[in-house]
Amino acid sequence: MHKGIWIPPDFLLLGMHRIFLFLFLGIFSACHRTKSGSDEFYSRHLQRSVQLKIIHTPLPEDRRALHLLIINDGQEFNAFRVKEIVDSLFQKGMIQPLVVVGIEAGDRMQEYGVAGRPDYQQRGSKAGDYDAFINDELYPYAKKMAGVRKFLSVTMAGCSLGGLSAFDIAWNHPDKIDRVGVFSGSFWWRDKSLEDSSYSDLTNRILYSKVKASRKKPGLHFWFYVGGAEETADRDKDGITDAVDDTRDLIDLLKSKNISAPGDISYIENKAGHHDYETWTQFLPAFLIWAVGKSN
Repeated sequence: MHKGIWIPPDFLLLGMHRIFLFLFLGIFSACHRTKSGSDEFYSRHLQRSVQLKIIHTPLPEDRRALHLLIINDGQEFNAFRVKEIVDSLFQKGMIQPLVVVGIEAGDRMQEYGVAGRPDYQQRGSKAGDYDAFINDELYPYAKKMAGVRKFLSVTMAGCSLGGLSAFDIAWNHPDKIDRVGVFSGSFWWRDKSLEDSSYSDLTNRILYSKVKASRKKPGLHFWFYVGGAEETADRDKDGITDAVDDTRDLIDLLKSKNISAPGDISYIENKAGHHDYETWTQFLPAFLIWAVGKSN
């Protein structure tokens, strides 16, 4: 086995041909350009094999200088242009050495959401299992694979429902995750239908309610993007779409907990932005510079 390449015990269950593929990819070999590969292992929490997309910049001599970025919906890496953008920013000297792990979604309507709090249609019922997978399995795996005891920083990110999931997991684990990036997060996620006469934005938006009841998370930093053309829905008829309202409301709630902006919160609102990867890709460079820029 090549020195520095770690293969988790469960990985062996997937067949020897996967081991040879992993060695061939040389995911963590020395290089001058950004490299990419793939891997998979069986999750006891999710009870399924999890497919991973792995990207890394040239590695520093001191692995303690490595940053980790975990992204939901890794199956969309090509649409998100993650490798090209990471490589371009690194070659220009704009970001620090980085390992990116993209997790390909399973049943995203059940695994993504808010841990322990399904929505009114019982979606997100496995969000707690997904949280445990990130905390107990993916995070230790990434450290062993990269050959580090601790990353210089850990960031979690996602788009849409994957963004809601990323925020919730970061909020639950500020001891491991330093930063969270959300592109057009599904902050409307609710435990009552809008048709229910007792519905209230203050109590029935699940994440909002959870954050409101929580203590401040010291050291956790937040990056938000939302587009003004993502939808036409406007629950309160104020002329501002729900996607924008829900994001602004969450930011205001964070500020009320003495989480300051812009020091701890970065917010981009793009009036013409749509709910798609073509739009989100335009703002991925800004997010990466915020998360692992040379000044950080």
